[in-house]
Formats: sequence, C-alpha cells, structure tokens
Amino acid sequence: SHVHRGTPEKPGLVFGLDAGGSCRGVAFRVDAARAEDVKRYLQAREQVTLVYRDVVKPVELVDDGVRVEALCFIVDRAHEQYAGRIDFDTQVRLIAEGEGQSGRNPDYLESTVRHLDEAGLSDKGLTHLWRAVEQRLPR
Repeated sequence: SHVHRGTPEKPGLVFGLDAGGSCRGVAFRVDAARAEDVKRYLQAREQVTLVYRDVVKPVELVDDGVRVEALCFIVDRAHEQYAGRIDFDTQVRLIAEGEGQSGRNPDYLESTVRHLDEAGLSDKGLTHLWRAVEQRLPR
C-alpha cells in the first residue's frame, strides 16, 4: 500500500483478493435505490491507485448456501504495487514500518487478526505474522 497503510517511500502491506484463491468474509445486502452510491463510494475507497479491479462474482452465503452476485475488488497482478509472494522477513519489515493515510500498518494487521479471532475465523499464519511484527515494534 502506497496510500492507506504506507507511502511510496515506505510501502505497507494490505489484504486483497487474488485470482485463484478463496476466502470467507461478510457480504452486505445493499438496497437497490442506494446501490450506485454505495458502488461509487467503494470504488473511491478501494481504487485510489487502481491496484484493484472491481468485478461482480458469484459468492455463496454460508448461512443458507444461496449463491448471489457480489461486487468484489480483485488485485491487478500487473500493477506496480502488487506484492505477490514475498518472504516472511520482508513482510514483517514492511508491516512494522508502514504508515499511511488510514493509519499504521501494524494496527491494521493486529485489528484484522483480532476481528478474525472474534468471528471464529482465526488464521494461524496471520497470528504468527502479527507476533513477529509485534516483536519488531519499538517498546
């Protein structure tokens, strides 16, 4: 991230959807009368540097198994900010040092880990990453 959790000089790392993967998350139902306004808001928030493409994808709702169409933001692998697969130590360094318009990158990671835990979706890899970042932060 060169904007929300980092700068071009000190980039941070953020989460994004990538082709070929899957995730569990939250789908929001938006009233049809507000759909275009909500879409414009999300595009302005998520596409500051155009690292994400907005696409409509089928998603399966966990509660009842119903498939619905959802607006998703998928990373553009050709974009200069696409991190791809980077080694663990580089991830730790970028997150520990990153800070952007939306705040400190370590706070973003810690909040994500905490919210996943609270939702019953704990991720051992992210928890391990958070612990390594936490060790690197000034005390």
